[in-house]
Amino acid sequence: MFKEAIYHRPKDNFAYAYDEETLHICLQTKKDDIHRVSLIYGDPYDWKRDKWQSQRKPMKKSGSTELHDYWFVEIKPPFQRLRYAFCCESETETCYFSEGGFFDYQPADIANYFCFPYLHSIDSFTAPAWVKDTVWYQIFPERFANGDPALNPPGTLDWGSADPTPENFFGGDFQGVMDHLDYLEELGITGIYFTPIFKAYSNHKYDTIDYMEIDPQFGDKQTFRRLVEACHNRGIRVMLDAVFNHSGYYFPPFQEVLTEQEKSRYKDWFHLREFPVTTGKEPNYATFGFVSSMPKLNTENPEVKNYLLKAAKYWIEEFDIDGWRLDVANEVDHSFWREFRQAVKSVKPDAYILGEIWHDSMPWLRGDQFDAVMNYPFTNSAVDFFAKQKITASEFANAITKVLHMYPASVNETAFNLLGSHDTPRIATLAGGDKNKVKLLYLFQLSFVGTPCLYYGDEIGMAGGQDPGCRSCMEWETDNQDRELFTFVQLLIHLRKNEPLFGNQSGFRFIAKDENQHLIYEKSGKTGRLVFALNNSSKSAAIQDCTFLNEGSWLEWHFTTESVKKEPLNGMNVIDLPPFGFRIFEQ
Repeated sequence: MFKEAIYHRPKDNFAYAYDEETLHICLQTKKDDIHRVSLIYGDPYDWKRDKWQSQRKPMKKSGSTELHDYWFVEIKPPFQRLRYAFCCESETETCYFSEGGFFDYQPADIANYFCFPYLHSIDSFTAPAWVKDTVWYQIFPERFANGDPALNPPGTLDWGSADPTPENFFGGDFQGVMDHLDYLEELGITGIYFTPIFKAYSNHKYDTIDYMEIDPQFGDKQTFRRLVEACHNRGIRVMLDAVFNHSGYYFPPFQEVLTEQEKSRYKDWFHLREFPVTTGKEPNYATFGFVSSMPKLNTENPEVKNYLLKAAKYWIEEFDIDGWRLDVANEVDHSFWREFRQAVKSVKPDAYILGEIWHDSMPWLRGDQFDAVMNYPFTNSAVDFFAKQKITASEFANAITKVLHMYPASVNETAFNLLGSHDTPRIATLAGGDKNKVKLLYLFQLSFVGTPCLYYGDEIGMAGGQDPGCRSCMEWETDNQDRELFTFVQLLIHLRKNEPLFGNQSGFRFIAKDENQHLIYEKSGKTGRLVFALNNSSKSAAIQDCTFLNEGSWLEWHFTTESVKKEPLNGMNVIDLPPFGFRIFEQ
């Protein structure tokens, strides 16, 4: 037994309150090393005749990667507190693992045991319940639709008449979004994530000039109010982009710093290294990346903090927006985000707070800062497997299993799962124009745990490389849209909304994975289970040893153009799949 590979700590993703009465406990061991794990647990004050009273409960293997197995158990402590340890069994050895280390016997002294002191409901991670069932659609406002040409900035080009560049404008605005809400409702969208809409110099608006004003090319506050109301009337939530890590070059306080230098009352609003402050390719102040036009804000400064928190509350109080996506969230101090959460939740308790973080984000997901992060580890793994085919099915399953075990289940249920965005090449381009690969991407995304997001135009097959190529004008000419792909995505969204097992009301685990790009995963819940078999290969596949399909009664889902028909399955040992094909079975 490789004891050095056994790991647990009574915190974060290894021990947490799932709800006000339930604890989730996890253990990590070396892959294929330990065959059984049991949780030994009891109330720390439950003693009889000088002996601590404990129970045992088998743990379930919840997933495996190339290096580790993960074990899981759910406990409802009757008095909200717990002491616990693990009994680990291999073929030849049994050991007891606790906070006090490893033992050959179950220790009698509970000082050796892991401790969950008390299950306080206020300490449990709670994200807005509505997010679990939301399907998001990301809109880059400048490129979605031009509904009011009178608002066009100088030099605006005809819609779609040129390739996108960092400098050109096509006149997208709020009226254009309102003109196409029928389209979004038809697709099944229930949430819109807008990239920045506040007054800024660029076409992307991540260089804010005024956090309290709408950019005039999009419309005014009255138009935005009508847009939010129109969305809400259709059951569509609205989330805005908050760029609080940095401002824009033309942000008035920064302009005063450039003018007044050391005498400026705003000099402490930024991270200035020396005077005089100079811009250019090598600015002598902190910026987003090394972009001199985006000076980094000092969020430890009370005046900066008050200004930004006022803005965060204002757009909720005045316009009833439903959430904030936080740009470059990992470069802002944790203290600011804690105050941000308190400010936002004070005016709208079920507002969604989403951080842009591309790496392991556990420090931001303990219930005191964000409700979720943009799940780029999911994105990268899905794109590498389905679109680029850079990794095998086994490597993909390992990566996704690792992602699922990085966070508590309650965090995974509201993780923001995207396939592409304004910062990445479009999935059609990454897939080499192969629609079958794109379909598999959408099938996996929309049947996975979390809250999925589509990037505008991907559902109709739009192509585009890295920024700015991924920011082209939305294609509104029906003849130029891939309507067959649209209908397929529309059907998947319908299934996610109407089939609890397909959507976010069920657990997820891989059943099989191999080196031939074949994959089987399961969604299970109180109402049964779904099994998905995918062939991410240009060759037909025959997946062997599927005898579980002979156990009990099964239905197979048959996809038609606009619906799914369920037909009885008369047993099956081998699952045959066409190139880039899939089959779904329900029990």
